[in-house]
Amino acid sequence: MNSKNNYFIIHGSFGNPFGNWFPWLHDFLEAEEKQVYVPQFPIGVGFQNYENWSKLLKYYLDLNLINEKTIIIGHSIAPVFISKFLIENKVKVKKLIFVCGFNNYLGINEQYDVVNKSMYLDNLEDVKQHADEIICFYSNNDPYVKYDVEKDFADKIATKQVLIPNAGHINSESGYDTFEEIVHYI
Repeated sequence: MNSKNNYFIIHGSFGNPFGNWFPWLHDFLEAEEKQVYVPQFPIGVGFQNYENWSKLLKYYLDLNLINEKTIIIGHSIAPVFISKFLIENKVKVKKLIFVCGFNNYLGINEQYDVVNKSMYLDNLEDVKQHADEIICFYSNNDPYVKYDVEKDFADKIATKQVLIPNAGHINSESGYDTFEEIVHYI
């Protein structure tokens, strides 16, 4: 088995591997000769749900590409999806880096609420048994997910929290086509 760490970058609702800071981080990690996966998950009402996303991630798990040397980076809905997946599949990874994570939050808008709903879980804290380290990034002015919701998510599971003031949803819309801060935690 490969002894080097590998990395997964997982997008959020209605997202893709080519948005936000994902291509920049992918290129940064590849330049460091890291193995990086940035899958495209099914998106849109009727397609994005926990079952469909889980099937795709299970493919990588079956290839033993998700293991105790894996670092998973997730944005927006991805952190809770990843948490649920690791808990349900009893998988341990090296590190989780979550950006603007939330759980059981409705009210973004009707379409987001529909596609996000199946991702939520009641036993979020259990993810702490599935990673050696969990780092949560969030902002104090996210236009989609309230600060206290992101802070509560981080308070429940993070071994380290990083508040980036006035960074919005830490996405392209808020000026994050690159994400220098994350590099210090990889």
